Amino acid sequence: MSSPIGPVDSSKVPRYSGQDGFARLPYRDKVDHADVVLAGVPYDTGVSYRSGARFGPNHIRQSSKLLRPYNPALDVSPFETFQVADAGDIAVNPFNINEAIEGVEEQAYALTENGTRLVTLGGDHTIALPLLRNAAKRHGPVALLHFDAHLDTWDTYFGAEYTHGTPFRRAFEEGIIDTEALCHVGTRGPLYGKKDLEDDRRFGFGILTSADIYRQGADEIAARLRDRIGDRPLYISVDIDVLDPAHAPGTGTPEAGGMTSRELLEILRGLRGLNLIGADVVEVAPAYDHAELTGIAASHVGYELVSLLALKHQKEQDMNRSEKEN
Repeated sequence: MSSPIGPVDSSKVPRYSGQDGFARLPYRDKVDHADVVLAGVPYDTGVSYRSGARFGPNHIRQSSKLLRPYNPALDVSPFETFQVADAGDIAVNPFNINEAIEGVEEQAYALTENGTRLVTLGGDHTIALPLLRNAAKRHGPVALLHFDAHLDTWDTYFGAEYTHGTPFRRAFEEGIIDTEALCHVGTRGPLYGKKDLEDDRRFGFGILTSADIYRQGADEIAARLRDRIGDRPLYISVDIDVLDPAHAPGTGTPEAGGMTSRELLEILRGLRGLNLIGADVVEVAPAYDHAELTGIAASHVGYELVSLLALKHQKEQDMNRSEKEN
């Protein structure tokens, strides 16, 4: 197999010019195969407050231009380890939520043929449901780490079952998540009532709040998450509003008292070695961003997720070589 085609060389083409793929990576149609693809879902019909996340994918791409090929925190060069490409945007119906969900599921399934891993750039959190459906088709019910200020396990909004506040309740009802390995991370703020937490526990979710992260630290939180997940197939969903508005103002439903971008990145790095099979980064609404604070945070989250997948790929390659030698 030929060597991976990496990002545009920033020593030859300035970062403010050239191609616009995530981290200046090639688009999917420019490479023979892809081990990992990043795809945007410019959709925000499921939001309950501030709209604008439909413009999130391209904002994240724009903010990713400063990403560099080597990740010293994880000691990996993800774009040299395997072929990573930007698959562009998944086109979905902006006027019909049910059709949009079906479209995301169908196109996610097509993008993950032949073992390709998918990291999705949102878009609002409604899209997590079809992405989890696709993951379950490929792997069975999956473990889930959900980084978010909110639970997103509410039943309905205005009678609507499919919104950005309901995906994980629907995922539980559909049996596509592993109820022995679920956890919210970074939640905070007021709820509608105690029943929200009671329902959440009934679905199997653990909760590590932003206050827990503040008091216990990123390393302890990551260790607890690793213990909860074990070796199960893992899907990670990151709502950028898990960060405090000081670090991510450009989002639809901000909550005070959130984690820092440093804490989020350190927790993600602490998940190295887990059986990550897919992920998303959602709820970036650039109209409320300034100085690309939110976009830069989201792009670094995407970079760390790809780096985790690269480490997993390296481990699998080493195991295959060892088996052949023996």
